[in-house]
Amino acid sequence: MIKDKRVSRCQAAVTFFLGAILLFGCAKQEIKNAGRALGKEIICFGDSLTFGYGAGPAEDYPTALKKYVRMPVINSGVDGDTTIHALRRFQVEVLNKDPYLVIVEFCGNDFIQKIPQETTIRNLRQIIRKSQEKGAIVALVDISAGFFLRDYRHAYKKLAREEGAIFVPAILNGILTNPSMKSDFLHPNGSGYTIVAGRIYNAIKPYLKENKE
Repeated sequence: MIKDKRVSRCQAAVTFFLGAILLFGCAKQEIKNAGRALGKEIICFGDSLTFGYGAGPAEDYPTALKKYVRMPVINSGVDGDTTIHALRRFQVEVLNKDPYLVIVEFCGNDFIQKIPQETTIRNLRQIIRKSQEKGAIVALVDISAGFFLRDYRHAYKKLAREEGAIFVPAILNGILTNPSMKSDFLHPNGSGYTIVAGRIYNAIKPYLKENKE
């Protein structure tokens, strides 16, 4: 009898523990400024992947994104930019504008130039927080694919969770391994950027002003 009670208590404890994991694991992350952002522009702030390197005129992902949304989309991508360069132009190209949503995409050049990952994360955290202080929603874009930049993927996901930003995972999955969608070893072509735009749109769609009206 005593043994049965101990077993029952143990089973109840295990059930409670598993239920708590399920509850908190499924809890939706709160995105800062969601439902409160008042800006009128989507600003795509990034490096060559935002600029559209490797594609023809108007084949970059911000241009493709315009087909999905009803607010202005600004391409603030600069080829070769690191997060260090990004901070230097951040005030003029993001904060001095009227951002509703800032889509932040940096990683490749930091990695190539061997900027320590902790420096990259610190710079991105600053960009995210200042964008949110401006009143904008922020989406953080991950360019990893499979094992490529996998450690950055984990760090970016953690950063997005900590700062209340939308996390857009693995936008280059299936593109980096498909020569018909690339212009070189890393950059998509027009077809690839169209797919990137669709993936980003799917992530930001629930937070767009036009879908709240």
